[in-house]
Amino acid sequence: MAGPVYHRILLKLSGEMLAGEADFGIQQAVLGRFAEEVIEVHKLGVQVGIVIGGGNIFRGVPASEGGMDRAHADYMGMLATCINALALQDALEQKGCYTRVMSAVRIEQVCEPYIRRRAMAHLNKGRVVIFAAGTGNPYFSTDTAAALRAAEIHADVILKATKVDGVYDKDPKKFDDAVRYDTITHLDALKLGLKVMDATAISLCMENRIPLIVFDLNRPGNVRRVVMGETVGTHVNSPKP
Repeated sequence: MAGPVYHRILLKLSGEMLAGEADFGIQQAVLGRFAEEVIEVHKLGVQVGIVIGGGNIFRGVPASEGGMDRAHADYMGMLATCINALALQDALEQKGCYTRVMSAVRIEQVCEPYIRRRAMAHLNKGRVVIFAAGTGNPYFSTDTAAALRAAEIHADVILKATKVDGVYDKDPKKFDDAVRYDTITHLDALKLGLKVMDATAISLCMENRIPLIVFDLNRPGNVRRVVMGETVGTHVNSPKP
């Protein structure tokens, strides 16, 4: 049986995914299932880094649109990602998977500060590493943090877990004639304004030639299918020079 096609992955999870069908908070059943998906690919020998958002607890941009200072709101959002990261760490470790949370904002009492070389060492020792607090800077999304961390740890691919089965030319929830892309380039995703990731994140991926796979995490086993090279979701990459 063939092995995984990726040696080191960066999994991008939105905070909203942890809320399940609810509008807010963390659903333990959902958290547990996501942990099982991660453990399944980790047991294949794949090194796993995770960037997690905080939208199930607090979102900086809507708060700033309501009158809050944008930088202040973004820092609050970073702290929300730390809560989610600790929750996911607990779910993974309860199932016997050694995990480290590394935060771009220093909170030494509860998690390690992000240091690239230490993160690489954790990955090489077989630990799952969860990157919290985004980039540590306001005005940058967790999508951008995912692209940045993927470049720093030399990830083979970014796996963006969503609630839809790929990238569409328009919102499939609003338009019945929406068309899903099987593959698309980073540049075309930017030109067409597709909601794959924000423009900064896509540009980082394009510049560093990091492939991106957008897939539906709500279908059990999809993380393993992607890692094993099955055709799942939408592949976003750049043609070879």
